[in-house]
Amino acid sequence: MVAVGRLGLAAVGLIAAGSAALAVWPVGRPVKLAELEGNVERGAYLARAGGCIACHSDPASGRAPLAGGAPIASGFGSFVPPNLTTDITHGIGTWDIADFAKAARQGISPGGDPYYPAFPYAFYGHLSDQDIADLWAAFQTVPPVAEPEPANKVPFPVNQRFGLKLWRAAFLNVPATEPRPDKTEAWNRGRWLVNGLAHCGACHTDRNLLGGRRMEARLAGSDDMPGGKTAPAITPAALARNGWTVHTLAFALKSGVAPDGDVLGGGMGEVIRQGTAWLTPEDRRAMPTYLMDAGDD
Repeated sequence: MVAVGRLGLAAVGLIAAGSAALAVWPVGRPVKLAELEGNVERGAYLARAGGCIACHSDPASGRAPLAGGAPIASGFGSFVPPNLTTDITHGIGTWDIADFAKAARQGISPGGDPYYPAFPYAFYGHLSDQDIADLWAAFQTVPPVAEPEPANKVPFPVNQRFGLKLWRAAFLNVPATEPRPDKTEAWNRGRWLVNGLAHCGACHTDRNLLGGRRMEARLAGSDDMPGGKTAPAITPAALARNGWTVHTLAFALKSGVAPDGDVLGGGMGEVIRQGTAWLTPEDRRAMPTYLMDAGDD
């Protein structure tokens, strides 16, 4: 019994030591940005395409745009998109562009803590220094809103952020966004948007028990969306089977109207209203051009 007790104490000690080591284990890489002038208009466009407005705004709460979004319910708890205004207390008013780049491309806060993957930073790693400069210039024009967003509601052990370091090591997949020389310009632009900035796979790909995307079923749909909702498959075969074409899908990304006359609502409706409806016709066509022909990608 004494030996068993000692073994138990030793195990507890090892767990405690491992947790302490994990807590102080640094993640992320130093940020080296080219000195570029940001374009506010292009940055605002990228913010729309990337879902920043849709996710970090909650009109139903009465809060100003980008002052914090509606809670995202999941099997791991409820996550609230934070205030992205220039307020120095509740927003990003004390950040610099390097802080912003590290948050967007690496999912690491200015204090060195990993963000929960409810923030789709995994899809933003392809953003160039110019993209970052443009986005940063646009966010600097957002008026400060001195209002905190509601706190996340996540249980133990999910609330121990240092555990996310192991999660990142296992499930942080880099999107395939680089141009393919065997494809058209529109296809490559669509790939850049779908796999990266527009992060379609965040919703349209199922997840495993630990919340990692099942990459073998990329874009094959998910039945585990916030609020118990589902996201349909958007693979080429599924889209063709359901009667979609490049033209009708591009039209739906603008209007929210499906080929059968039904209106796309819920989360996709919000994505359209706050995101894809603002895209250029060329980008709205590029996305389905890629999606309808992504079988060998």
